[in-house]
Amino acid sequence: MRFPLSLTRSMTGYLVRKRLAGQRRFPLVLMLEPLHACNLSCTGCGRIREYADTIDRKLSVDQCLAAVEECGAPIVSICGGEPLIYPGIEELVGKILAGRRHIYLCTNGLLLEKKLHGFPPSNRLWINVHLDGMEATHDRAVERKGAFAAAIAGVREARAAGFRVCTNTTIYRQTDMHEIIVLLEYLTELGVDGFMVSPAYGYEAVHRADPGAARQIFMTRQEIHEKFRRARPMLQRFRLTASPVYLDFLCGERTLPCAAWANPTFNVCGWRGPCYLIPDAHYGTYRELVETTDWDRLGPGGDPRCEHCLVHCGFEPAAVLVAHRRLRDLLKMAVWQMT
Repeated sequence: MRFPLSLTRSMTGYLVRKRLAGQRRFPLVLMLEPLHACNLSCTGCGRIREYADTIDRKLSVDQCLAAVEECGAPIVSICGGEPLIYPGIEELVGKILAGRRHIYLCTNGLLLEKKLHGFPPSNRLWINVHLDGMEATHDRAVERKGAFAAAIAGVREARAAGFRVCTNTTIYRQTDMHEIIVLLEYLTELGVDGFMVSPAYGYEAVHRADPGAARQIFMTRQEIHEKFRRARPMLQRFRLTASPVYLDFLCGERTLPCAAWANPTFNVCGWRGPCYLIPDAHYGTYRELVETTDWDRLGPGGDPRCEHCLVHCGFEPAAVLVAHRRLRDLLKMAVWQMT
């Protein structure tokens, strides 16, 4: 199976309950950012620029847990910033797992080997390591020599200790997809359990800070379709965590609405809105975020900032929700999960 039975069972049961209750909008994955500080300064990252004034602030463990309960999503993605520099990360992970939720702990991997002993191996905990290419390419992207080697050492240690490990790779305009295939082959040999690939989002903060670099690294919608259409036959050899419906969308073979409300973000400023990528406002509660935001204006053809966005945090949940409404898509997803 592509995902553990416990995760599949939790998500399926959750979706059925929400549908039976007649709820139209509900969260699938909480993007929890305990802090925005990071030990890297990647060229394409908007977070360290958007939150420059609050970069030294942190949520307490209790604030994080309250957000998890308020949101109610069955999956929590702990991100940031770099969560492994968060002082209470071991306590936070342990308490979320104790609440029977699933966790994706998203890290650049620099501290993974050192911090791994603080986490319990669990079929509900995934270590998600960000890698944007092989050594030279990745080190250049994150602006730190040795970053790739440190991340790979962490991956090896995590697999040896029995952790589930996946990787997250961002695709930019200059990304050589043949190199990404080499990367996935290498990671497969290391025993990595799954691979997420997603086109980069052109953060406004990055465009303002370095317009030239932004034009070089971020793709248009058409460029994304062309790149993924050419690469899809090669990518399908691997255990992608990107669903086939989402891949159809990336290749321009179908349309999907944006379902950013299903991946809410909570950080030191509150509930970020309208989505993980656009910081128009921060709200005091998840309910206020959902009820205040004009969701129908988001997505391609609506907000201009969404025109070239095909990022998984807005469209992968849409793929999951659409699949559960159409028998053909549901069967397609079921076969994908079982292979």
